[in-house]
Amino acid sequence: MIANEWLTASEAAEYLKVTPRTVVCWAKQGNIPAHRLSGAQRITWRFLKSELDAKLAMPSAAESRRVP
Repeated sequence: MIANEWLTASEAAEYLKVTPRTVVCWAKQGNIPAHRLSGAQRITWRFLKSELDAKLAMPSAAESRRVP
């Protein structure tokens, strides 16, 4: 695997097991790390797999409230 592998919205969606529309929505809201590329007619999003992995590794709020 490439250390800094770039993914399209469709590839990121497949990796995260959600729809491409959800990935783009999350990117626009800032919920996942994303890189916006401006084109002439539309915006294209790219995602670094390593950044998605780091985001997935973060503890969730529910996990931080668990009592041992």
